[in-house]
Amino acid sequence: MSDQHNHQNFETRAIHAGNTADPLTGAVVPPIYQVSTYKQDGVGGLRGGYEYSRSANPTRTALEENLAALEGGRRGLAFASGLAAEDCLLRTLLAPGDHVVIPNDAYGGTFRLFAKVVQRWGVDFSVADTSDIASVRGAINDRTKLIWVETPSNPLLGITDIEAVAGIARQAGVKLVVDNTFASPYLQQPLALGADVVVHSLTKYMGGHSDVVGGALIAADAELGEELAYHQNAMGAVAGPFDSWIVLRGIKTLAVRMDRHSENATKVADFLTRHPKVTQVLYPGLAEHPGHEIAAKQMRSFGGMISFRVEGGEDAAVGVCNRAKLFTLGESLGGVESLIEHPGRMTHASVAGSALEVPADLVRLSVGIENADDLIADLREALG
Repeated sequence: MSDQHNHQNFETRAIHAGNTADPLTGAVVPPIYQVSTYKQDGVGGLRGGYEYSRSANPTRTALEENLAALEGGRRGLAFASGLAAEDCLLRTLLAPGDHVVIPNDAYGGTFRLFAKVVQRWGVDFSVADTSDIASVRGAINDRTKLIWVETPSNPLLGITDIEAVAGIARQAGVKLVVDNTFASPYLQQPLALGADVVVHSLTKYMGGHSDVVGGALIAADAELGEELAYHQNAMGAVAGPFDSWIVLRGIKTLAVRMDRHSENATKVADFLTRHPKVTQVLYPGLAEHPGHEIAAKQMRSFGGMISFRVEGGEDAAVGVCNRAKLFTLGESLGGVESLIEHPGRMTHASVAGSALEVPADLVRLSVGIENADDLIADLREALG
């Protein structure tokens, strides 16, 4: 993270880190360098280190500097998608014969990457309840190289004590990776709690407007950051300049959006806890949530994601999704507009039959920044 910004508050860093005025024109927004290659001043005479946009692009550099500043890391890297970022991380840190501890509640695409891709080239994994320290410790063996955590988790909104798991990782001599997508760096700072690498789907809260796909890695250690950057270039799944520019624009309003997401989600969760057809509400902001105290300790507020279970099983849950009007039926999350989905048939279909299988009566909400009263009215109608 640049010394220029490490003393500034989050909201200031979100707007200014990496966003230096264009030296040629004074434009306050970094230009979109829609370019593949760069004129060299003689063989090897690179201007600013740029030679080919897979290796580096000024717009992507601005985003990567911004990401590092927001997460308090030494190196930020932007990718074409969240899964591209995860793939780069795994192929950098792991080799055939290695072992990873993964959570029993995680994004379906992450599980698919481990179970259908990574495992095929000789990397094994064990599933643990990462909210239970004993479960994490018991899943580690002498081949373990990595502990993977999502907190809050997708889609059951489980909470993991990052600092406690970081202590276990240090004792075992393994790396701790935290997927911080649900929280965003505004609400949670995993590197400050001892994580080695943070993963983001930039598609979600960081972009914030459902108009871009991207991913990121932020490393606490400069040497690891260089290793990841080498593999990023060697593998090539980089964020394009226009996508980088879109994410940078979204990040500038991240703080104010996350405040509104959290405020609205708190109101929606309160409504759902009192609805007779809702059997369980999963939201870490609720005092009865088993991870509430840890979430309150390590998060600024509790975010915009809620899951809930309904009477009547799978058909009832699907019916709620289909009847919603203001909540758009769709995958993904983190945009300004509210979304609703059935994880078992949509985002988490790939975990069916595994230890990560989700309840059939589960509905997941991405609570947007609309008026909370309108959102509650829509859910009231959808629930019937």
